[in-house]
Amino acid sequence: MRGSGLSWQGLDDGDGDGPAAPRSSDWLAAQSALAVDLAGAALGAGRLEARLSLMDKGARAGAIRRLALIEIEEMLRAQGTPLSREEIGLDAMAARAGTDLQAMAQARWALRRLEGQSDPASLRDFLALHRNPDREDAPWSERPVGAAFDAAADDFLTAMEGLAGLHPLARAPAARMLWRLAELSPDGAAIEGAVWAARDMARALPGLSFLPLGRHGRAIWADGGPARQRLSRHLAAVAQGTADACRMLDRIAAWSETAREATATIKGRNPARVIEALAAHPVLYTAQVENLAGISRDTAERLLSRMQTMGLVREITGTKRFRLWSAGM
Repeated sequence: MRGSGLSWQGLDDGDGDGPAAPRSSDWLAAQSALAVDLAGAALGAGRLEARLSLMDKGARAGAIRRLALIEIEEMLRAQGTPLSREEIGLDAMAARAGTDLQAMAQARWALRRLEGQSDPASLRDFLALHRNPDREDAPWSERPVGAAFDAAADDFLTAMEGLAGLHPLARAPAARMLWRLAELSPDGAAIEGAVWAARDMARALPGLSFLPLGRHGRAIWADGGPARQRLSRHLAAVAQGTADACRMLDRIAAWSETAREATATIKGRNPARVIEALAAHPVLYTAQVENLAGISRDTAERLLSRMQTMGLVREITGTKRFRLWSAGM
């Protein structure tokens, strides 16, 4: 609805040609009616944040990246441009992958944002439009440019201020809807609004850069219907997504313990250092294992090959050079 303004008053009555937005009071009423669901979602999010807060800086960054890769894989699948988390991880590590370049560009942008880059309150910067504010070939396809984009962004952020009474976890369904109404993203880039909402939810969780929904997000990222139904489905996705994220952290911890036990007969501390590096990072080059573990290249290659034979690690490139490794969970 460019040019019409995204005030609640302008969109609530459904008199225009476009889709009508539920009133802000509808969302507040839905939040009140779903207080138990909101409490459950908040508990799940708090548990995830607590788990991450117990990790050291490197392990926490690795866990966030693991969660971000899963989230992006599901977001891209939801918008019809699937890439696997391994492909995205390979690209992030500067490895070559013969994949959809447009989808990979979206994935690269989303990974940086989910890891905490850029302020969601500055939409031009958040969408990486600040360097070329008036270019007509804005990322991925048509979108408002110049003053038209600034007006749409102001409309969106002003409308979001009308949701100030909502808990951050409960704002996301309305935020995704308002993002679409403001037409901030071009066709084929639904991931942008989903990433913005994931970051906005994390405002309630200082220990998280985004709130993961994982596979459960596919059911609600392009949701429709009355506010209460949308919010109910959304809070269920939050509860399920954060529970899945905690289970992933459990799997990493279990793998680490299993790997340490399996390599206990190998002399020295080097196996434990390799395990620690692979537990903290989704994918690593052999050279990165070498640097993180503080061991020689020959030792890294020998240990990785031995651990692969033992079924403890996976080599995910299938090549003999520039190999990438991950924990064999």
